[in-house]
Amino acid sequence: MNAYGPLAFWYDRLTLDIPYEAFVDFYEKEFSADGGEFKILLDLCCGTGTLTWLLAERGYEMIAADASPDMLMQAASKAAEVSVPPLFLCQDASALDLYGTVDAAVCSLDGMNYIPESELPEVFHRLHLFVRPGGLLIFDIKTPEWFRSVDGSVSVDETEDMLCLWRAEFDTEENAICYGMDIFSKSGSLWRRDSEEHIEYAHSPERLAELLEIAGFENVRLCCDCPQSDGGRLFITAKRNGV
Repeated sequence: MNAYGPLAFWYDRLTLDIPYEAFVDFYEKEFSADGGEFKILLDLCCGTGTLTWLLAERGYEMIAADASPDMLMQAASKAAEVSVPPLFLCQDASALDLYGTVDAAVCSLDGMNYIPESELPEVFHRLHLFVRPGGLLIFDIKTPEWFRSVDGSVSVDETEDMLCLWRAEFDTEENAICYGMDIFSKSGSLWRRDSEEHIEYAHSPERLAELLEIAGFENVRLCCDCPQSDGGRLFITAKRNGV
C-alpha cells in the first residue's frame, strides 16, 4: 500500500485545523531575520500545495516537488490568482533535480519524517546543491517523544460523505510509527473502502543537526516557539554555507 493515493482527494478537507498562514508567517520571519533576498523558493514534499499557493500569493516564485502524483494533481488544480504560477515537479526528495538554485527551501508538515534516516544524507546533499550560498533551509518534524506518545492510538476523521480510521503503532526496531488507514467514501448509495499505510521516522533533532552540518549547512537552530509546537512539532532552520 502506498501513502497519499486515495487520501490525496480528501486531504484538504481533513486538515482544516492546520494554521497554514502561521507557517508562512514563520518562514517570512526567518527570511526577515536573515536579511538576505528571498524571491525563489522550493516547497519540498509540498503535498496538496496549500503552502505553495499561499507563498506564491505573497509574491514568491515557487517551485514545488512531491513524490505523489495524486497530491500534485490536487495542488495543481487549485485556482489561485498569482502573477507567476508555481512550477510543480513529481520528484522524490532523494532524487531532487532543479533547473537552478533557490533562495530558500521549506519542507512542512512532517515531510522530513517520511524520509528514512538512510536517505537523509542524500536529501540534504541535494538541498545543499540547489539552495544558493547563504540561502536557508527550514523544515519541521514531529519529535520522537510525540510519536511514542501516540503508540496504540486509534482516531477517526469524518465528513458527511467520508470516514477515515487511523491506527498508530510505533516500531521500536525501525524507530518509526506506522499509520494504518482505512478510508470509507460514499458513492451514491454505496460506500467504497480504500486502505493506505503511512510510515514516519522518529528523527532526533541532534542527529538531523549533525547530518545538516555534514552536508554543508551551518547555523543550525532548533525552534520550539513555532506553529503547532503544542502538538509535538519542532522547526529546524539552517543556512547553506557560502562555498
